[in-house]
Amino acid sequence: MALGLLAVLVAGAMLWTRHGAAPPNYVTAPIGRGDVTRITTASGMVNPVETVQIGSYVSGRIQDLLCDYNSRVTKGQSCAKIDPRSYEAAVEQAAAAISTAQAQRGKDQANLAYVKASYERNLALSNRGVVAQDAIENALNVYRQAQAQVEFDEAAIRQREAELKTARVNLDYTDIISPVDGTVVSRSVAIGQTVAASFQTPTLFLIATDLTRMQVDATVTEAAIGEVHEGQKVTFTVEAFPDRTFTGTVTQVRQAPISVQNVISYDVVVEAANPELLLKPGMTATTHIVVAERPDVVRVPEQALRFAPGGLARQDTDARDKGQVWVLRDGALAQVPVTIGLRDEANVEVTSGDFRSGDRIVTARARPAAQAGPGP
Repeated sequence: MALGLLAVLVAGAMLWTRHGAAPPNYVTAPIGRGDVTRITTASGMVNPVETVQIGSYVSGRIQDLLCDYNSRVTKGQSCAKIDPRSYEAAVEQAAAAISTAQAQRGKDQANLAYVKASYERNLALSNRGVVAQDAIENALNVYRQAQAQVEFDEAAIRQREAELKTARVNLDYTDIISPVDGTVVSRSVAIGQTVAASFQTPTLFLIATDLTRMQVDATVTEAAIGEVHEGQKVTFTVEAFPDRTFTGTVTQVRQAPISVQNVISYDVVVEAANPELLLKPGMTATTHIVVAERPDVVRVPEQALRFAPGGLARQDTDARDKGQVWVLRDGALAQVPVTIGLRDEANVEVTSGDFRSGDRIVTARARPAAQAGPGP
């Protein structure tokens, strides 16, 4: 019994000595140079840079449609026609009213000439004492009334001319004209549909002026908006082309807050070229805004700052730009204090550190072969 127990103790001691003496293995990475880029990710919607709504100023039934979805239109081109018959009748009625007013003016002018001559004749007779003064005053009163009546007729004619002008303008509005060159993005009417413009101008067509230039309206959170500025580079993807990356530039950071369930965000406008017309209005875009970038700098993996031989490295909250990394030198660990610059998701810029040729940064302790898990 004693000999058996002694044999077990000796075997255990030999096994412990063999495993304890095995040097630890580490995961390392070389010290290299490259770019360190910090990005802010936001989702947004692709829209044309400029869209124009074409509405109707007058009401009526759509008589003809000359534009449809995706139609290329030019400035001044007719896109739709509202039934003009009631507006043509209004023009004719206004023109007739002018003729009536002009005829009335002619009649009153003839009357004015008569009462003027009567007044002058009575005035001449009065100078010879033939006509009483009361008759002279009465003739003068009739003459002045006739003058006022002619002036009234002149004003009435001007009013009728204004009504005719308004009727002609309304008639012209029955032609729905494109005010710009562009592409029809949407159409909201059909032939035979009645358009009512009583309270507000209805939108009949939506025209994008230039689909080769698009913009992404990205929603950036309140926490990240402080680093976003005009002129920053942006890359984004859309679900329709997941393997293709589009590029753009921040052109506007809008000041108006967007509140959704008490969460504040801001609209960031990103302009992008679209020469192949791949981007379409309404697409959902995932944007990556480059808020800071350091090209061709010394960098180390971000995991290296968290490694320590006994566990995770202690973070010095009072010196955010200071840290330490461990390197392998001649098979042994060596600690190197470093000054930290820009961070991104994978790497950290190192602005200073006592590195030597051949140093390799330690990022983690390698798992022993026995813990690597069962093989295939």
